[in-house]
Amino acid sequence: MPKIDTYKQIPTGAFPIPFFVILGLVVIGGVAGWFLPIRPRPMPQGAVLTPEAKAYVRHLRLSDVDMKAKESYLRQQVVEIVGKITNNGNRTLKLVEINCVFYDPYGRVVLRERVPIVGKSGSLKPGETKSFRLPFDNLPESWNQSLPQLVIAQIIFG
Repeated sequence: MPKIDTYKQIPTGAFPIPFFVILGLVVIGGVAGWFLPIRPRPMPQGAVLTPEAKAYVRHLRLSDVDMKAKESYLRQQVVEIVGKITNNGNRTLKLVEINCVFYDPYGRVVLRERVPIVGKSGSLKPGETKSFRLPFDNLPESWNQSLPQLVIAQIIFG
């Protein structure tokens, strides 16, 4: 009976040079991915202020803006920003949205959230003042615990 050789030695030079080049690139890519900082994705801006809306911003006034922290029913901290908006212009506003920009202690943006302050409960007529309440339950731990920057992001006239 003939003897079957089940083990064969791999001859020298069996791994071609391209194999080692690819292996080296994979290792370098993995090391670079581990050590290079991850850049945050740009935050979506949505609709921008039209020139007409930009000109009208000077007629809007935010007042009595304050921040409160409460615990929700689910024992989660909810930060509320409350305040008032006044329309000192001569046009009715159907929607006003603001960007709430939260920072860390080093001045870097940790959260930017766009929220409506006029529009949920009707329009804002000329000379009218309305209260608003903005709850946030998703603030990162790195937030500096200060009032966020509030910037008018969109105005739709009604």
